[in-house]
Amino acid sequence: LEQIGLGGTATVYKAYQPGMDRLVALKVLPQHYARDPRFVKRFEQEARVIAKLEHRNIVPVYDFGEQDGTAYLAMRYLQAGTVKEILSHGPLPLSDSAKLLSDIASALDYAHSQGVIHRDLKPSNILVDKQGNAYLTDFGIAKVIESTMEMTGSAALGTPAYMAPEQTLGKTVTPQSDVYSLGV
Repeated sequence: LEQIGLGGTATVYKAYQPGMDRLVALKVLPQHYARDPRFVKRFEQEARVIAKLEHRNIVPVYDFGEQDGTAYLAMRYLQAGTVKEILSHGPLPLSDSAKLLSDIASALDYAHSQGVIHRDLKPSNILVDKQGNAYLTDFGIAKVIESTMEMTGSAALGTPAYMAPEQTLGKTVTPQSDVYSLGV
């Protein structure tokens, strides 16, 4: 229906899923990435990681697939804005900030308990609905703890302004690396 987001490796669209009569957020890999098996593998891993994370403050994945050479993730559509957009209007009241931090800390605590480190926590990866509830999204460079399957190589990936020092140096990340990013 319309483009609602654009990132470094994917575009997100608001789409209609006729079989379920609902709106979804459709995350699509661009063609140049869809032809690269490494990116497709990372995209598939993101779908699997998020599908296993069932928490009220994590945007759920409904489906993953490929259509005519285009890989996609279908996720819950939230009529929401990002924390980045909200902060562009000025500082939040303390009570609103506390609610957002509490929601995302809960989502991170759950993800960490499931062995997943987000590694790209930043205001544009936090959605906020009309009721003020926050939702963590974009696990595209998450690391699965205790697994040889990382979604990225050993290079430091993420958004430098929000990365923990160990992450910027390409060293081992831990759940505390996400906590650092949340603090920033």
